[in-house]
Amino acid sequence: MIKAQIPEIKALLSTPKNIIIVPHKNPDGDAMGSTLGLYHYLNMYNHNVVVITPNDYPDFLKWLPGDDTVLKFETQQKESKALIDKADLLFTLDFNAFHRAGDMEETLEVSKAIKLMIDHHQQPDDYAKYTYSDVSMSSTCEMVFNFIEMLGDTDKIDATIATCLYVGIMTDTGSFRFPATTSRTHFVIGNLIEKGANNSEIHNNIFDTNSFSRLQLLGRALQNLKVIPELRTAYITLSQVELDEFNFKKGDTEGFVNYALSLKDIIFAAIFIESQQDGIIKISLRSKGAFSVNEFSRAHFNGGGHTNAAGGRSETDMQTTIDKFISILPTYKQELSQ
Repeated sequence: MIKAQIPEIKALLSTPKNIIIVPHKNPDGDAMGSTLGLYHYLNMYNHNVVVITPNDYPDFLKWLPGDDTVLKFETQQKESKALIDKADLLFTLDFNAFHRAGDMEETLEVSKAIKLMIDHHQQPDDYAKYTYSDVSMSSTCEMVFNFIEMLGDTDKIDATIATCLYVGIMTDTGSFRFPATTSRTHFVIGNLIEKGANNSEIHNNIFDTNSFSRLQLLGRALQNLKVIPELRTAYITLSQVELDEFNFKKGDTEGFVNYALSLKDIIFAAIFIESQQDGIIKISLRSKGAFSVNEFSRAHFNGGGHTNAAGGRSETDMQTTIDKFISILPTYKQELSQ
């Protein structure tokens, strides 16, 4: 569908526009890499482009080129609303339902801007005039590369754009080890390296900047690891008290759930993180093979995502949430035994 609309989109972008680019709440590497990669590309055509995030994001992403231009809706609401109100085009990246933008939901819904969605999550809402949705894609960053390619502009990709897009592909593929990593993904990565993305430096910036307190928090998370061998499931809990004990900062628990999934014979892993500020238990789910954590999360924990990676939430306390999780598992015994 998007290919057929490319001439229309090219016509839209042929003259300077006021453009807003928005990622989902609690932006990760793919969200920030895709939004900033697209930001730098559109700036080449003299558009007035602003990236507005629903809220803050981890420090390990704040070295990305263009970070200093990003507005954060939660602390810059008046300015953000004014910019969205006068926007001609609104790109939503790495999410496909307005509620995933948190407190920005209503502002995005009432915006009269032409909306363009680029996303790889399942079951997209129908809010955009132009929708590029493909659940087979490794990442939204790979899709932004494809989008630029469809516009006939891969020669415009420089080291800055390449760096941003590399970050999202690398993080969303688990450093190229998840099933959605294809030969095409590696082709795109090779192209980005040729354009100037320094793969070793990017990896160091993302993964090798641990604080002492984060590693202590990881130690506590591993102490809290529980295994249900008969259902090939493992889970981790972290209470607010434990987060506070180790001076938790946004992004500190990134990747913790993968330690549970790395256990031999485990195909389903979860981490439950208490957030007193939001009044919820945040849940991250991971799986191997055909077991769909997207369907599991949608059915039981108000979430969703991909087949092998999804998120959810619980509005009850930690123990009640864990009890619910454990009580549900036996109904999936056949799928978890395969």
